[in-house]
Amino acid sequence: MVAVGGIPSNSKCVVLVLQVEDGCFMPLNPICGGKTTLNPNPKLQAAATPPFSPLQHSSRSLSMDDENEARNGSRGDDYSEKKKKRKQRTAPEIEVMDIEDFGPDESRKIRASLLEWYDLNKRDLPWRTPSTATHEDGDNRAYGVWVSEVMLQQTRVETVIDYYNRWMKKWPTLHHLSLASLEEVNEMWAGLGYYRRARFLLEGAKMIAEGKYGFPRTASALWEVPGIGNYTAGAIASIAFKEAVPVVDGNVVRVIARLKAISSNPKHSATIKNIWPPKENFYGSYPESSGRLAGQLVDPCKPGDFNQALMELGATICTPLNPRCCACPVSGQCSALSISKSPRSISVTHYPVKVVKAKKRLDFSAVSVVKIFEDRDISKGSQHNGRFLLVKRPNEGLLAGLWEFPSVLLDRETDGATRRTAIDLFLKSFKLHTKENCRIVSREDVGECVHVFSHIHLTMYVELLVLQLKGGFEISDEKEEQETVTWKWIDGEALSSMGLTSGVRKVYNMIQKKVALKPHPRQNKKKKSKKLKDS
Repeated sequence: MVAVGGIPSNSKCVVLVLQVEDGCFMPLNPICGGKTTLNPNPKLQAAATPPFSPLQHSSRSLSMDDENEARNGSRGDDYSEKKKKRKQRTAPEIEVMDIEDFGPDESRKIRASLLEWYDLNKRDLPWRTPSTATHEDGDNRAYGVWVSEVMLQQTRVETVIDYYNRWMKKWPTLHHLSLASLEEVNEMWAGLGYYRRARFLLEGAKMIAEGKYGFPRTASALWEVPGIGNYTAGAIASIAFKEAVPVVDGNVVRVIARLKAISSNPKHSATIKNIWPPKENFYGSYPESSGRLAGQLVDPCKPGDFNQALMELGATICTPLNPRCCACPVSGQCSALSISKSPRSISVTHYPVKVVKAKKRLDFSAVSVVKIFEDRDISKGSQHNGRFLLVKRPNEGLLAGLWEFPSVLLDRETDGATRRTAIDLFLKSFKLHTKENCRIVSREDVGECVHVFSHIHLTMYVELLVLQLKGGFEISDEKEEQETVTWKWIDGEALSSMGLTSGVRKVYNMIQKKVALKPHPRQNKKKKSKKLKDS
């Protein structure tokens, strides 16, 4: 039995009693987490470490950064610098000890087992075409890897396949993409979310196309491209150009954490440094000793296949909640599985610790779907052929540069009259004045629509506003711009086929259902006149 002592007498702390088991320090008290000096708040202890997990500590305590989120639901890249700077508020500081390295023999066994498993079990995905020897084909391969890796951030593989195929059909090479406009790219991306990814992809393609040296072929050179961080740089360099550099996404973090029974917060900077090599060691020649755990595992002969195998294992076998350890090719080297077989009530899923997600911000907005007609539309009975008003969002911030129906962000939940007042004030920006150039044909509330972003829970109050232009005024087909807002009119057919964000598509579908249930206004008039004649 071992006791942690040497604590000053005036300190408020908990003395942790440990026993040594299977080479790990195991706490006997279930409320004790992964710290030698514990916060007495039991809720924070529960958030920090699962009961009875191996204790991990060191003499230094580092701040927690929201670094890399995971693939297929928790994966991300460093295209968002703001996220990297934001501190985790959901778990306390954890002191993380230096974790034992993978030994040379251990690394070789893991590589051999994982590569053999991958060759037999890898999913057939469109971006996994074999690499070729020619320089030009290598560039095309790198482009395809880049597009797929960016799309896969925060998005499921099943969803990405169709988007990837459509993208590559429209822009088969980096040169083709570099000639596209941001509006074209956003429209193709619509529905994938996290639209900054698409903008950075386009900016990076233009930068490479305008350069003299073609597609960067090393991780260090790729880092200089806008939107490419260490994850994407490692993926492209290892898969397309066979550079022996590691790739670490959420799946890889989970697999390595279980192989080494790392129970600490996977987003804690100290944990990340144990798994991911420091930036100064990430590039150039990459000896096994220069990186941390991920770097020690990379296969020097097949780095791309190995990195994909590690991610594939985390995505299909070593999953967060229901790992299939019986089918795992490296179960014999898994410390978490070994510990789970001991008398202690510890599961493989205790590794790594689950970080409590921050509560989403509640936002509210008034959305007005404005449909407008000219005099001749009403007189010809073609009211269903009117045009819709779309507004372009600012070029910075959430959903930057994308088109939406006119909307106003509200301070809180409000009544219908307040929402209409806010919308009326906003519509004056588009030269729509009910007392001057148009009249209201109908205006009705359609209902509420909820759309959830990664950090925002948005409730949209949707209305349908039908306007008729007064004589002498016409709708312009051109996009109009002012200092603060850009807008355009678009007919229903073009709107239906337009690439819309998921939130805008939800609103439009609500309107379509509402309109479908209403009879044509001209038909109503004919029925009424017929009834009068019959009477």
